[in-house]
Amino acid sequence: MSPAPGTAVPRLSRSRSRDARQAAPVRILHLGLGGFFRAHQAWYTDRAPDADRWGIAAFSGRRPELAHALAAQDGLYTLVTRDSDRDRHELVSSLSAAHPGGDHAAWLAYWERPALAVVTLTVTEAGYTRAGGVADSLDTGRADVAADIAALRADVRAPGATAAARLLGGLAARRAAGHGPVALVSCDNLPGNGRVLHRVVREFAEATGRPELVAAAGDASYVTTMVDRITPGTTDEDVIALRAAGGGEDAAPVMTEPFSEWVLEGEFPAGRPAWDEVGARIVSDVSPHEERKLWLLNGGHSLLAYTGSALGHDTVAEAVSDARCRDRLTRWWAEASRHLRLPPGDLAAYQQALLTRFANARIRHTLAQIAADGSQKLPVRVLPVLRAERAGGRVPQAAAQVIAAWLLHLRGAGAPVKDVAADTATAAARGPLPDAARRVLNLLDPALAHDEELRAAVTAYAERGHVVNA
Repeated sequence: MSPAPGTAVPRLSRSRSRDARQAAPVRILHLGLGGFFRAHQAWYTDRAPDADRWGIAAFSGRRPELAHALAAQDGLYTLVTRDSDRDRHELVSSLSAAHPGGDHAAWLAYWERPALAVVTLTVTEAGYTRAGGVADSLDTGRADVAADIAALRADVRAPGATAAARLLGGLAARRAAGHGPVALVSCDNLPGNGRVLHRVVREFAEATGRPELVAAAGDASYVTTMVDRITPGTTDEDVIALRAAGGGEDAAPVMTEPFSEWVLEGEFPAGRPAWDEVGARIVSDVSPHEERKLWLLNGGHSLLAYTGSALGHDTVAEAVSDARCRDRLTRWWAEASRHLRLPPGDLAAYQQALLTRFANARIRHTLAQIAADGSQKLPVRVLPVLRAERAGGRVPQAAAQVIAAWLLHLRGAGAPVKDVAADTATAAARGPLPDAARRVLNLLDPALAHDEELRAAVTAYAERGHVVNA
């Protein structure tokens, strides 16, 4: 049926021949094709003055649908920046190719290209396959890690399921092709993420017993970064709204907030885009910025996820508008800020900006999404503050309250439990609260299980939480 006269006909998909510049030559490889990568690293690259020389080839995780959708529209997608009262649409062109994660031949082929210079990754905290608790070492007891070690021991070109195995296989392919080192750039919410990545890749190589893999692990610089831009998952309603606003037919738009920040520490032996000319900062020590973001933004998010969802809220904006959640948030910020190495005025301004960002109801950042993988997130978002408070002779009241809220989450309060250690964590949280508090603290860090003052504080807050949520 033909449309009525005057009816707008939506475009079937994005097309470079019609909508954007031609794809830039691939010099960046990315693992973890998702919304945050496309709102952050790909967006910075697209805006760089030398963007026409820095194309990105990105690979998805286990699900291929997004890669297929982006490939069908020439790697183009709309970035929708949602302020409190309006949307701004940008067509991002830096993604030159999108591949399903299972396309191992294409993955290795990019590593074998002389022009490859940068490899970035967004695989979440859980994707680094570290041992439990506070250790940054590779968890060789995991079934997927053990399987990948065995596969690479038998064949250095074997496909891997874990990020470390995939990176190591690529490094080995590049070394065999006779090309120089690249920069590996972690963009996940981990303190010292570049150093963590270096350790797990090196330990993975050592576990295979193959000297050429150990050598390949050293053929890269490992760049540490702090990344910040709230990017909720895209919904079907978002796609429909973009079309209704005249944005055409886009199967893979990304919704994000106006704020963005990127701070990088490390070397780029084969060069990089001019990210520093479009707002990124290159520094000698990223850790003060990293701690501020991890403790205040991410730690605040975790607090709101467990406390807010238990009180019946679905989003960050809903939770931060609740005086009970907001009071706990500001107390957490006060406790964490005592241990940050930035000027008090800067921290106060950052907290005020966070309140504005969190209250943006047009960014539908769900508490259930944030609540996932607490066993991996709390050790880097909350435990550093907790330990610093204990070292100062204080019982960390706000940190204890976050852990108590997580304990109640594991017992069924609020958002459903979704965690790489779900079975272990939910089992630890069962039974009488004093015993459950000790086991949950042990799960986060065995040393904490013997701290009776801390256990008593977590227990007391959990008991109060049961009353509030009854």
